[in-house]
Amino acid sequence: MEILVCVKRVPDTAENEIEIKSDGTDIKRDDLVYSVNEWDNYAVEEAIQIRDKVGGSVTVITVGDEEGEEVLRRQMAMGADNGILLSDSAFEGSDGRGIATILKAAVEKGKYDLIMTGAQADDGAAQVGGMLAAMLDLPYASLVNKVEVDNGKLKVGREIEGGNQEMNEIELPCVLSIQTGINEPRYVGIRGIRKVASVEIPTLAAGDLGIDAATVGAGAARVKRVDYFTPEMGEGAEILEGSMEEKIDKLIELLKAKGGLK
Repeated sequence: MEILVCVKRVPDTAENEIEIKSDGTDIKRDDLVYSVNEWDNYAVEEAIQIRDKVGGSVTVITVGDEEGEEVLRRQMAMGADNGILLSDSAFEGSDGRGIATILKAAVEKGKYDLIMTGAQADDGAAQVGGMLAAMLDLPYASLVNKVEVDNGKLKVGREIEGGNQEMNEIELPCVLSIQTGINEPRYVGIRGIRKVASVEIPTLAAGDLGIDAATVGAGAARVKRVDYFTPEMGEGAEILEGSMEEKIDKLIELLKAKGGLK
C-alpha cells in the first residue's frame, strides 16, 4: 500500500512561551523551537504500522520553507520511507484552501492508495484534510481513532457523542484525518536521525506542480488572520504566573481553597 502523510512544522508549545507581537499581527517567532504537529505524528505512526502489516511505502510531505526538511527527516527517522518538500515563495500566506490546493497537485503527481493528515494543526482549523479529499473527489473520514485493513478496503473507527465508537467501511483510495490516541508514536533515536541525515529530499515548487501562483498564497487566501490578542481577564478569572511546576502548585492551592480538592 502506498501511503502519503501530510505533516506540518509548528511551534513546540512544550518548549516555548508563546507571546504575541505588540502590533497583534502574529506571535513572536524569533528563537522558537519547532517540531512536527502532534496530530501528524500519530498519522505517521499509523501509516508505518499499516505498511509493516501489508507492505508498501510511506511518504511524508509538507508545505513550507527549507526548514520544513527538519520535520520530514524526523518522520523518516521514525520509519517513513520518503519525504517531499513543497516550497515556493508563492505559497507563503496560503489559507487552508491554498494548502489543500498545493497538496492536491502533489498527490496527483504520484499514485497513492491512502492519504493521511492529522485531525488538526496549530491553527485548530481542522479543514485541510476534508478540503483535500473534496478536491481529489475521494472518500473521507475525520477524527479517525482506529484503522483496520480488510481485503482492499479499510474499516475506520471514530469516537462519537457520549464516548461511543462507530465503525465505517471506506474504499481505497481515500483520505483520513487521524485523531491523537490512535496509537503510541515510537521514539526517534539519534541513530535513526543520523541514518536519514544525508538522504536527498526532493523540493517541488509551483512550476514543478503545475500550479498557477495566483491561485495560492496570501493574495488568493479567502480566510485572512486579522488579529492576535490575549483575551481580557473576566470577573473572577485569574492568570497563574511562574514556571509550570509553580503554576501547578498554585492551581492545587486554589482548588483546595474553593473546595474542589480535599
